[in-house]
Amino acid sequence: MVVTIIVFILVFGVVVISHELGHFLIAKLNGIRVLEFAIGMGPSIVKFTKGGTQYVLKLLPIGGACMFEGEDGVYEKKEEDAQVKSPAKDETYGKAFNEVNVWARIATVFAGPFFNIILAFLLSLIVVGFSGEILPVVHSITEGYPAQEAGLLPGDVITHVDGERVFLQGEVTIASAMNKGEPMEIVYRRGNEKHTATVLPKFSDEDNRYYIGFTIGETIECKGFDLIKYSVLEVRYWLKATVKSLIMLVQGKLSANDLSGPVGIAVTIDETIDTVKPYGISSVVLTMINFAVLLSVNLGVMNLLPLPALDGGRLLFMLVEVVRGKPVPPEKEGVVHFVGFVLLMMLMVFVLYNDIARIFAK
Repeated sequence: MVVTIIVFILVFGVVVISHELGHFLIAKLNGIRVLEFAIGMGPSIVKFTKGGTQYVLKLLPIGGACMFEGEDGVYEKKEEDAQVKSPAKDETYGKAFNEVNVWARIATVFAGPFFNIILAFLLSLIVVGFSGEILPVVHSITEGYPAQEAGLLPGDVITHVDGERVFLQGEVTIASAMNKGEPMEIVYRRGNEKHTATVLPKFSDEDNRYYIGFTIGETIECKGFDLIKYSVLEVRYWLKATVKSLIMLVQGKLSANDLSGPVGIAVTIDETIDTVKPYGISSVVLTMINFAVLLSVNLGVMNLLPLPALDGGRLLFMLVEVVRGKPVPPEKEGVVHFVGFVLLMMLMVFVLYNDIARIFAK
C-alpha cells in the first residue's frame, strides 16, 4: 500500500504539475501576474514567495491551481505578501488577467489542457521506445464466432472499423469492448488486396460483453521517425478513447457509476502493480508511465469541456467575448463559475462515495 501511495502521488503529481505549468508559463509569457502556483489541495505544507508569485505545496495530492491577479474581474492582494503592490497600481510582476487582450487570455487558459497532451506525447516516447507498438494484425480466429464467418484470417491487417481509420491494436480492442451488439464494418488488408466485412458481435454470458472472435496484435520495434509517429498515434488513441467514453456517458451507455476519482485511480494503480510486478520492475515502471499517459489525456480533455469552473467553460466565455467584441460582465461570469464549482464539488463527493462503496463491495 505504501508503494501504491508513492506511485499515485508521483503519477498524479506529474500530470497536475504539467497542467498548471502550462497555465503558469503562458501567463508569464503574456505578462500576466500569477498570484499563486499551488500543487495539491487542503492545508499548505510548504510555501514561499518569489517574483510576486506564491508557490504552495498542499497536503492532498489530488489537484492544483494557478491563480492570476484580476481573474474573473476581481483584484486580489496577498496579505502574506504585503510588500508586493496590487498590479492595478504597480505592474512590476505583470498585468491583471482581465487587462491583457482576449487572445492572450485564451492562450493562457488553453495552455493547461494543451500541456497535458504534450506530457502524454513525451511519456509515450518512453513507453513506445522501450516496448514498441502493437499493430492491428489478426493473430488468431476463434471458431464459431463472427470473425470466422466473415472470412477473416490470421495475418489480415485491419485498417478501418465502422468507417474510422485505425492504426493500433488498442483502437480495435476498444471498439469491440464498447460495442453493444450493433453490426460492425471492418475493412482489412490481405497482402495487396482490400476487403470489407460486416460482423455482428456475439455476446458472452461469462464475460458479459460482446466479442468479434479474434485476437489481434503484432509488436514492432520503434526507432527514429517511427518512434515519433507511433507516439503521436498512441496519444491519438487515448484521445479517441476518452472522447468516445464521454459520448457514451452522455448517451446513457455508461453510467455515473463508471466514473472514478482519486480513490478509484489509486485502487486501479494498486491492482495494476499487483498484476504486472511478476514481470519485473521495468514492466511496472512502463505500465505506470502508460497509465500517466491515459490520466494526462483524460485531464486535458475533461478540462476542455465547456462547463462552468473548468478551463473549457472559461474559454467559452472568452469566445463569446470575441464574437460580441466586449467581455461578459465579470460579476455574471463569476456567479456562473461559482455555481459550476459547487456542482463540481458535489460530483467529486459522489464519485468519492462510489469509489469507496466499490472497495467495500469487493
